[in-house]
Amino acid sequence: MTTRDWHALGHDEVSAHHAVDTGTGLSDEEAAARLMVHGPNRPKSQPPRRAWRRLLDQLTQPLVAVLIVAGIVTALLGEWVDTGVILGVVVINAIVGFIQEGRAESALAALARAISTEATVLRSGRTRRIDAEHLVPGDIVHLAAGDKVPADLRLTHGRELRTAEAALTGESLPVDKHPATLDVDTPLADRRNMAYAGTHVVAGHGRGVVVATGDATETGRIAGLIAAAPELETPLTRKMAAFSRQLLVAILVLAALTFAVGVGRGQSAFDMFMAAVALAVGAIPEGLPAALTITLAIGVGRMARRRAIIRRLPAVEALGSTTVICSDKTGTLTENDMTVREIWAGNAHYTVGAGEHGAIELAGQPATVGWALKEVLVAGVLCNDAAVHREEGRWRIAGDPTEGALLIAARKGKLDEATLRDLFPRLDELPFDAARQSMATLHDAGGERNIVYLKGAVERILPTCADMLDTHGRRWPLDAESVEERAGAMAADGLRVLALARKAHDGDSLATDDIATGLTFVGLVGMIDPPRPRAIAAVKACHAAGIRVKMITGDHGHTALAIARQLGICGDTCRVLTGRQLAMLDAAALRIAAGEVDVFARVEPEQKLRLVGALQASGEVVAMTGDGVNDAPALKQADIGIAMGVVGTEVAKEAADMVLTDDNFATIEAAVEEGRGIYDNLVKFITWTLPTNFGEGLVILAAVLLGIALPITPLQILWINMTTAVLLGLPLAFEPREAGIMRRPPRPPATPVLDGALIFRIVLVGNLMLAGAFGLFELAVHQGRDLAEARTIAVNVFVMIELMYLFNCRSLTQPVWRLGWLSNPWVWAGAASMLALQLAFTYLPIFQQLFGTAAIGANDWLQIVLCSLAAMAVVGLEKYLRRR
Repeated sequence: MTTRDWHALGHDEVSAHHAVDTGTGLSDEEAAARLMVHGPNRPKSQPPRRAWRRLLDQLTQPLVAVLIVAGIVTALLGEWVDTGVILGVVVINAIVGFIQEGRAESALAALARAISTEATVLRSGRTRRIDAEHLVPGDIVHLAAGDKVPADLRLTHGRELRTAEAALTGESLPVDKHPATLDVDTPLADRRNMAYAGTHVVAGHGRGVVVATGDATETGRIAGLIAAAPELETPLTRKMAAFSRQLLVAILVLAALTFAVGVGRGQSAFDMFMAAVALAVGAIPEGLPAALTITLAIGVGRMARRRAIIRRLPAVEALGSTTVICSDKTGTLTENDMTVREIWAGNAHYTVGAGEHGAIELAGQPATVGWALKEVLVAGVLCNDAAVHREEGRWRIAGDPTEGALLIAARKGKLDEATLRDLFPRLDELPFDAARQSMATLHDAGGERNIVYLKGAVERILPTCADMLDTHGRRWPLDAESVEERAGAMAADGLRVLALARKAHDGDSLATDDIATGLTFVGLVGMIDPPRPRAIAAVKACHAAGIRVKMITGDHGHTALAIARQLGICGDTCRVLTGRQLAMLDAAALRIAAGEVDVFARVEPEQKLRLVGALQASGEVVAMTGDGVNDAPALKQADIGIAMGVVGTEVAKEAADMVLTDDNFATIEAAVEEGRGIYDNLVKFITWTLPTNFGEGLVILAAVLLGIALPITPLQILWINMTTAVLLGLPLAFEPREAGIMRRPPRPPATPVLDGALIFRIVLVGNLMLAGAFGLFELAVHQGRDLAEARTIAVNVFVMIELMYLFNCRSLTQPVWRLGWLSNPWVWAGAASMLALQLAFTYLPIFQQLFGTAAIGANDWLQIVLCSLAAMAVVGLEKYLRRR
């Protein structure tokens, strides 16, 4: 037994352990001394990273390092304008990342706010209200309906005490509490003699001993789990980091090779050093980091329009890589709204439609509210303390969700609770009792005798009944076997089943003995927190896209399994694993179970973490959805954490990478689709830009090997790389999603950014650029043209081939005409702007002076255009052959 096992000790043992008299509480002096030892009742916040450290982290990312290298190179060349431009891009990248990711650690501060409250405490024999931060272990705390539980309490007394623990355990219904001792291995969600910090009291009152405060509470432990969860890289950042490292190594090797070959051939070391610098400048894709950030930022805007708010830029792409979605049940896949779905009355089985306008039906047809059905609905209204009102076009429940569901079912049967309560005023009641598992109310029936209505557990109500109502409301012999059979069938479907009964009664008061025998069984009501309608379609779409959906919930196993089957997460043969079973599995067994099982119930926060970790260890890219405090650690651990924006706790939102503004699981499927489209556009940009860098490097290397003048200078290379990246490359970020994007399986996590086919295409286009630029350069030199003219021709060859190749890259597999020539107008705008800029580059004196260019003739332009069209045709042919 550990110090967390307070539920397994009698409350007298707990009081003795904490040296407190439950009749008088701690003295003020003792409480002050304990406060010095245990500290304030709030989670300790981890010191946030200093601003300079967060900024430095942005500057040390591999892609940004590539830009910094480019800036240093241009500075060494004395080209301060270009240095300023490149370093400006570095600063913009750093600021964007700083703003987007700087708030990640604020989850702990939100957690502190979540349990900040006041408490009613007994000290020195007097009851008083104090700031909950001043509570210490051993304090005696009083709880009443409406209170937020201020610390972890071992209950010593409770009367009709019920708490809402969905945010902590995932339990969708309020939990009945009692002070009785429990088994030591009782799961967290079933510890009925404990009240946990941050949960809410919805009914009754009670008293308990504080057994944990601050970080020692269950909520505080979750703060520790959040802090301990590593900040994981997304698939994109992992792949781009590896790609950048490989690129840097290749650039350095080629630059060193260029220098060594040139010097070995007898050329001057200075000239060869400048050639090596030119090669490095050409090979570094200066526009790639900026394009990456801007493309992701554009994706953020697209997702926001589809009700998904991104908190970290790389999360946009991570969605497109997702192979498994682990979802909480309550409030995520379901409505978080208890709803009556079945009624059994007068030996007839009625179904109740979901939603506000759902109808009561019998055998698929609208049902007549006959005597038996009416009596069930009336019993549900009168034996009820809840209220329902309209707010913002929806029914809002004040009180217990189960009782609210009964009121809404009555409204669907055209019965109004206000009218019924006026017709049958309440005279007395026996509130819900955990031991009795029922509630009873006494009403004035307007005749010689009053009437009692009861609702509660079938196994407690049925033995007290002597007869039952038939379809016409007449009493007939009780068929207990049929009742139990129907109740069992409802429970097997995941419904929470309530029995309703009535009894005529003499007198205006009600005692427990009055409901012990002689009742008339009225009927059964089955209710459930129903699946979101759009979630069913979303799960189906995820499966079609090769993404597995797993339910991880703190709710009961049979409920979770029934909802999972309704959603299509699994079929009739699927099984559920409980938290208790998971606790018995070692790491290897857990990895197998995590892969094979799709429904996990009664799961505790650290077990959610273990499940996410087990899936990641198997190579899965995991998205985790949730809304409660109990979901926050797993949200942070997952490759992408997705929080619910409406009902989600602040803790969950702050730990997540993405927040859904409509709390709809279906929005995740839309976000996955966006993520895949964004990743496609990133790959298109990389496939488009790298041939230029490769071709420029080849041109420089060829010139060195042949011992001739460089066809393009370092400054001209920078012009090509920076202008084309902005005007030609960025329009690819606006490319619409291609058809069938959600009918293909997820990319395997180990797949590199560029596959063999795309690498071949990059090499192919790079060589086409080498052939065109070097060939026309040499032709111009052979014709006796000025070196500036020859270099101007070579630069324009690079730009024009890039422009034509841009249309090839709008789809990596399909011909451009299948996409629609005007489906992305930004491509045409970019191409027109680039042509205008190249004319200025070629003919304006200021550009000629700055970049060493010269005017060229119409025949030169014809040769340049023919080269670019030929390159476009070759790539089109290569795509055609691959499709075959």
